[in-house]
Amino acid sequence: MSYTASVIGGRGFTGGELLRLLDGHPEFELVQATSRSKTNKTVGHSHPNLRHLDLRFSSPEDLESVDVLFAATPHGVSMEQIDRFRDAADTVVDLSADFRLSTEAQYEEWYDGHDRPELLEQSVYALPELTRDELPGADLIASGGCNATATILGLKPLVDEGILTDDEQVVVDVKVGSSEGGAGGGDASSHPERSGVVRPYAPTSHRHEAEIEEYLGLDVSFTVHAVDMVRGASATCHVFPGEPVSNGDLWTAYRGAYEEEPFVELVAGGGGVYRYPEPKAVAGTNGAEVGFELDPGNKRIVAFSAIDNMMKGSAGQAVHAANIALGIEETAGLEFQGLHPVGSP
Repeated sequence: MSYTASVIGGRGFTGGELLRLLDGHPEFELVQATSRSKTNKTVGHSHPNLRHLDLRFSSPEDLESVDVLFAATPHGVSMEQIDRFRDAADTVVDLSADFRLSTEAQYEEWYDGHDRPELLEQSVYALPELTRDELPGADLIASGGCNATATILGLKPLVDEGILTDDEQVVVDVKVGSSEGGAGGGDASSHPERSGVVRPYAPTSHRHEAEIEEYLGLDVSFTVHAVDMVRGASATCHVFPGEPVSNGDLWTAYRGAYEEEPFVELVAGGGGVYRYPEPKAVAGTNGAEVGFELDPGNKRIVAFSAIDNMMKGSAGQAVHAANIALGIEETAGLEFQGLHPVGSP
């Protein structure tokens, strides 16, 4: 069975990744891409890798009726337009922050409130490694934030095994590429300003903390750095467990969490150059690498996770969740394994 699909906000980087994935997907027919600033321009005008597509951007005011609508819009747009989106599509997958959290109080604390709080309990978080059982049949799906996704994947096995509880201290440092700022990222994302930097841009109180707190039940001390790469999010998590932990305990936890997951690879101190999770190794893919190192002298676990922020952290996660929601083979359209060597991810 084939499903028609549209991308709202197709001009941006994440919108372009959605268009690329849907174009190559065996079960989706891409019928519409919208952009206010590029209306009537070809998709290839903004995304040169998609010049082969016979598709022009249309106005977001003129939504076509489709089976699945992917909304790659800034925060605040989807909650305002959700009725129009749901009128146009049976399934809505939102890639903004508008439906990721469960309560109006969370949006009051972390964002600027919420226009449609009655819909929050209807949405399903898109990260299949966390919510796979809730996704079949879901009609309002909220793709997770890229920094939260990387952190959650790195820490989830420790929570599942009871190694990490909300009593323990957790310090998370995430390093991200410039694409996280989007196509209109402003001065801080321009190449002369970004080149060569390791710049803390959210030392405290990053909004993605709210997702980590909700879906793992943890309070984390969370800092994000902008670094000199285009694609990628790399999370280094320092965990101080209350009880002694062995390497065997960690292998059991991580293998138990991920050995059946099609998009998560355990990379924990093996041989060669890429001994720990590395964004460069998953660039362009829906894959995640996770790993760990035990520091018994300091009673510390260092957990690592690496993703492509626009794929596993956004567009790939959204398509993966849509596959499951619609009963499609969950790896469909997401089989690209990456390249080596590559330049800046």
